[in-house]
Parts: sequence; C-alpha cells; structure tokens
Amino acid sequence: MGLKKIGLLIISVLTLIGCGAYSFTGTNTTAETIQIDFFPNNAPLVEPQLTQRFTNDLQDLFVRQTNLNLVPSNGELYLSGEITGYRVTPMSGTSNQTAAQNRLTVTVNVRFVNKENEKDDFEKTFSFYSDFAANAQLTGGVLETALDEIIERITQDIFNASVAKW
Repeated sequence: MGLKKIGLLIISVLTLIGCGAYSFTGTNTTAETIQIDFFPNNAPLVEPQLTQRFTNDLQDLFVRQTNLNLVPSNGELYLSGEITGYRVTPMSGTSNQTAAQNRLTVTVNVRFVNKENEKDDFEKTFSFYSDFAANAQLTGGVLETALDEIIERITQDIFNASVAKW
C-alpha cells in the first residue's frame, strides 16, 4: 500500500471517530435503553392481529438498527401510543360506477420521550396505506401484503422521527 493510500485511510478513520454519537444506521443518540409499550388498537374498526404485529415490528426495528437495549420500563427513550385508524375506502372508479381499487389506511398516534433531551419529545400521528383490487377480499395473503407494506413504512417513519432525526 502506498503512502498516499495509508494517509487517506488514517484521515478517513480520524474523520469517522470525530463524528461523535453518529452511527452507520443513521441514529443520533447516546441513549442506551429504549422502552416501547404495547400499542392498543383504538380504531373504530379493529383488525385483531394488527396490535401485536405492529408493536413487535416496531420493537424489532429499533433492536435491529440501533445499539439500544429494549427494556420493559424506565428506558432513556420511550415510545407509546395507540392505533387510531384502520379503514378501507374505495379508490379509482370504473365506467359502471364501481370501485376498481380499495385502499387500506392505518393511522397510529405516537408519543416519544427522550429523557436525555426533552426538546426531542413529540406526539405525532403517522399514517400509511396500501391499495388492493376491489374484487379481492381483505383476508389471507391480500391482508398480509397490505399490512407488511403499511407497518414497514409507519415503523420506519417513527424510527426516522425519533432517533434518526429525519
């Protein structure tokens, strides 16, 4: 390896070390623990599997993409909230005035508390949707696919708003 390459390598390493609390996952926190409470389903229309699935996926995302330890209480970071919306609405129409597509929309109210930095605290609503054919029943694979898409997007948005600061 030439002297120029070694010099560039040393500069690169020193630059990364100087970046402080930033990590390669994009998180920007010095906290070591996070508490994520169960998100009950308070929507007028309740999908039985949604509560457990949403909570588990949110916890898994934080454990996978950060060095935070998930704790049952007294976390330095704390997420709580509830599922407030689960609705199916007709979307695009056809020439004989029927729906060609339906849209499943899920809405979640989230409260985030950062015990290290109170200015990061927030309460926000996150929502996302998935479209499916109007002649398809929202069960089985259609429901699984829709929930996969919706939960992945909402949990990532919560992650970005809380620890990634995007």
